Amino acid sequence: MKKLNIMIVSALLLVGCNNFEDDININPNRPSVASGTQLIANAMLSLPGLSSSPQGEFMSQYLSETQYVNASLYPQSSTSFYGWYQGPLMNLQTVLNSADELSGNEGPVPNQLAVAKILKSYYIWSLTDRWGDIPYTEALMGSDNFTPAYDTQEFIYTDLFNVLDEASSQIVTGNITNDIIYGGDMNKWFKLANTLKMLMALRLSEVNPTLGKEKFAAAMQAGVLESNDDNLVFKHLADANNQNYWFGQLNQGREWWAISTTLMDKIKPVGDPRLMVYGNPNRTDGDYTGLVFGETVNIDTEKYSLLGDAITAQDAPVYLVTYAQVLFAEAEAAKLGWIAGGDATAEENYTMAIEASMDQWGADISTLDEFMSQPEIAYNSDTALEQIATQRWVHLFMHGYEGWAEYRRTGYPNNMSAPDGAEVPNRQMYIETEQFNNTENYNEAIQRQFGGAESLYGKVWWDVD
Repeated sequence: MKKLNIMIVSALLLVGCNNFEDDININPNRPSVASGTQLIANAMLSLPGLSSSPQGEFMSQYLSETQYVNASLYPQSSTSFYGWYQGPLMNLQTVLNSADELSGNEGPVPNQLAVAKILKSYYIWSLTDRWGDIPYTEALMGSDNFTPAYDTQEFIYTDLFNVLDEASSQIVTGNITNDIIYGGDMNKWFKLANTLKMLMALRLSEVNPTLGKEKFAAAMQAGVLESNDDNLVFKHLADANNQNYWFGQLNQGREWWAISTTLMDKIKPVGDPRLMVYGNPNRTDGDYTGLVFGETVNIDTEKYSLLGDAITAQDAPVYLVTYAQVLFAEAEAAKLGWIAGGDATAEENYTMAIEASMDQWGADISTLDEFMSQPEIAYNSDTALEQIATQRWVHLFMHGYEGWAEYRRTGYPNNMSAPDGAEVPNRQMYIETEQFNNTENYNEAIQRQFGGAESLYGKVWWDVD
C-alpha cells in the first residue's frame, strides 16, 4: 500500500509538471534571445573593422609594410564581404524585422529602429564604396535567399538617402539603452544621420553634382555634427576583451608597419603637429622618417617612424565620422558653389577643419596660426580644392578606406606611388566563392560594371575620372 501511494504521488507530480507554464524553466538572468538594443550594441562592436585594417591603410598609402611585403604591392586578389553580412548587418536586420516584438523598456521602439537604420546605412555605404555593386535588397533574407542579386551602386545610394531620411524623421523623445557609441543620446544619432547624407552627397560631385548639391543642402539644413563631441567614435578599453587592433599586433612584436613617405612628404616639411601623434621618431637618429610605399628590400625598422604611441595604445579610439570631415565638406561645397559664401566661406571652414582635426588628434593646437601661415597650407583660391582634399586625407589617417575613397573621388593627394609599376586600385575584388555559389548574379554584376573583367581597376559608379 505504501508503495502504491508513492506511485500515485509521483504520477500526480508528473502531471503537474506538464501543466506548468513553459517559461518557468527560463532563467530571466540568462535570456536565450537577444533584445533589440543588445543586437544593435553587438553590431556596433564591428565598427572598428571599417577603419582598423592594414589593407585600408595600404589603399590610402598611410602606412608601408616593413616585413612580408605583399599586400601593399596591390596583388590581384579577392576580398570577402561575407563577414559584414553575417555579423553586424544581420544583427541590425533582425532588429528591423522584429519591430513589433521590440521592448519599449530599452527606450522608444522608433528610436531603436532609427539607430538600426543609421548603422545599417553606414555599413552598406562603406561596403559599396569598396566593392561597387553589392547584394542589398535581396540580402539578409536568411534561408529565403542564398543567392541574392547585386544592386547597382546608384540604386543603393538613392535608397540609403531615403533610409536615412526615414531614420531621422522617426526619432522621438527618449534615449535608448546599451548604446556604446552615444550613450543613447538620440540628438547625436540624428546629427550623424544627416552627416552621413552630407558626405554621401559629396561623393556624387563628379557623377551627379545636381543631386549631390540637393542632398548636401538638405542635410546641412537639417543639422549635422557640430563639434568633436558629436563624432562617431569607437572607444576601446584598456582590456584584452575590447582592445585596439594595433595594440594587439604590436603586443605580439609585430612592427610590420611604418609611416609611408606618401604621408610623411605631406606633413613633415610643413611642420604638421599631427606628425608627432601619427608616428614616433625613428630609433636611429630620432628623426621622423617615412618608408617608401611598396619598398621590398633592405628595410630596417630602426630607421623609420613606426606608428605613434597614441595610435597603438590599448584603449586608443577609432575615429569614423568626424566634425572635421563636416567642415572640410562644407569648405569644398562652398568652393564648388553648392552652398553660399564662395572663397570666404571655403577658407573659414578649411581653417576650422584643420583646427578641429588637431584638437581631435590631441596635437599642439597652439601652433595652428603658424601652421596655417605657411604657403603650402594657407588658403589659396587657385588651389583650394587640392588643399581641402589633401588636408582631409591627412586628417583621415588610420581611416584608410575613407581616405582611399576620397582619393579616388578627388585625385588628391597627388603623390601616391605605384609600387612595381602597379596603380592604386579603384575597388576591391569580390570574393572568389561568389563565382561558384552565386554565379548568375556575380556574372551579371561584373558584366554590368566592368564589361565582364573582374579586377582591382574597374571603377565604381561615382568614380568617373
